[in-house]
Amino acid sequence: MAQRLFVFGLGYSAMALVRRLKDAGAWTIAGTSRSDEGVATLAQAGIDAYRFGADAPLSDAGLGTLAEATHILSSVPPDESGDPVLRLHGPAIAASDAIWIGYLSTTGVYGDTGGDWVDESAPVQPSGRRGERRVAAEKDWLALGGSDSPVHIFRIAGIYGPGRNALAQLRAGTARRTDKPGHIFSRIHVEDIAAALAASMAKPSPGAIYNLCDDRPAPGPDVVTFAAGLLGVEPPPLVPFDEAELSPMAASFYADNRRVRNDRIKRELAVTLAYPDYEAGLRALFEAGE
Repeated sequence: MAQRLFVFGLGYSAMALVRRLKDAGAWTIAGTSRSDEGVATLAQAGIDAYRFGADAPLSDAGLGTLAEATHILSSVPPDESGDPVLRLHGPAIAASDAIWIGYLSTTGVYGDTGGDWVDESAPVQPSGRRGERRVAAEKDWLALGGSDSPVHIFRIAGIYGPGRNALAQLRAGTARRTDKPGHIFSRIHVEDIAAALAASMAKPSPGAIYNLCDDRPAPGPDVVTFAAGLLGVEPPPLVPFDEAELSPMAASFYADNRRVRNDRIKRELAVTLAYPDYEAGLRALFEAGE
């Protein structure tokens, strides 16, 4: 049977999945971008591309392709009015014959636990408006199509990978080491995100929620220091959080402090992380010149 993936918001993480599926063969890929330039870039990569945004619903051609999808993935974040994909095309998605639907959310829905561990059974208690919108979007996705909905939720920690990592930031002179004692981040390599998504697609479990993160939460400064060691350069100075002059967006990542467990993807999807901690991930990126 032909397998057809349709991706709303085919960006960094979803493209890693697309590469994996293309390597496996027998997949037809379609996806969206918010801009005409993005659509052109996707088309050049051999993807059936359409424009989509909160103010730009799919064309009739795009809707026709969506209707034929066997698998649907959304990485589009909610806005102040809710989830734009569901707002504009929820009925079409619910009416599709897709056997697997994935929604990329964030571990931010857990809020601040004071550094304690959380798994998928933990209550969602977001500490900001963006997190509250994510919780609402998750609920709306899970309710799509009623009890027979094939929706899966993926709560993703901080994403890094080729071109988006502490090595690249050090080379560009934009790396920072912000000191907030006791503060921990969970993160995940983009290729491990792709592996988990592919494993779920091969073994659907409607209504499932999965944390996507590596095995070793760590303070942000430790990651930059390790990357500097790989490059043989001095790490940037450690700056106290109260003096760091972070943007509101950057500062928001320090509002929550938690460690995230990933046991479920290992137990239920048999995922073996290629990069179980930031050291393994950065070392591989360094060796690849990324």
